Amino acid sequence: MTDLAELRAWQPFEITADGGQGTPEALAELLRGHEDFAGLLTREKAVVFRGFHLTEETLDPVLNLLLPNRLAYVHGNSPRTKVGSNVYTSTEYPQELTISMHNELSYGRRWPSRLVFFCATAPATGGATPIVDGELWLASLDPEVREAFAGGVRYTQNLHDGLGLGKSWQETFETSDRAEVEAYLRGAECDWKWLPDGTLRITQVRHSTLTHPETGAEVWFNQSDQWHPASLGDETAAELAQILPEEELPQSVTFADGSPIPAEHVLQVRDRGLENAVDVDWHQGDLMVIDNVAVGHGRRSFTGPRRVLVAMTD
Repeated sequence: MTDLAELRAWQPFEITADGGQGTPEALAELLRGHEDFAGLLTREKAVVFRGFHLTEETLDPVLNLLLPNRLAYVHGNSPRTKVGSNVYTSTEYPQELTISMHNELSYGRRWPSRLVFFCATAPATGGATPIVDGELWLASLDPEVREAFAGGVRYTQNLHDGLGLGKSWQETFETSDRAEVEAYLRGAECDWKWLPDGTLRITQVRHSTLTHPETGAEVWFNQSDQWHPASLGDETAAELAQILPEEELPQSVTFADGSPIPAEHVLQVRDRGLENAVDVDWHQGDLMVIDNVAVGHGRRSFTGPRRVLVAMTD
């Protein structure tokens, strides 16, 4: 494991246009001329571009260079809106809420290797995208918590048929074709069943950590804290428990063997991820690329309008 002091000192790598007077064309030219951007991203884990005055209208050529195979947000569990060719709004949770750290689609059989965030409208206050080194996140957890998660986790989703809590299966898979959904789930090594009311219940057992394919670092790589009722807060969790049993919640999680995960474990995971994160503050036109295995990301609360778009590649 890398020295903890070195991990705590980590910051994303910033590339700023001379005098902040760059152009989208200049950024595209910079990327085309870079000999090994993939290697740079592996070394730095996150790269932020500032001062190139990108807009939504000029974003596509840059995304084409950074994300050669732009992916759809299929099987994603957070609310967002598709605004372009596999370009989406970032998670549309209320602005007063902080979104805890996570790696995109880490609960799936496959996940994107790289994400791009683009700031179309900067918030009045707050709204940073915190990013956390996954190796540091893992090292920050108490030994008994790391040991408890060693066997992996089991995720359960209940995706309604158009009316209910959370996202529908049609929204989640961007199709209304059951056969297409089932083909995806077979490829993703999920178990599923259709309930009488049209709800799709999906279960999948996944790892809790992952070895980075390039660096060999072991990183925290699961979304147990976001799927656990404890993350909702005591009051909200209690209200939901009165309405639905845990197995019928839109999403829930246990250890891989089906035993419950203690609330204090997932709260430690959530809190230490946020405590060890580095905030990336946004200015209109900024763009950030992250290695989705090396670092997790989240969102700080904010005021005023905020529009951050996200796209991903395998």
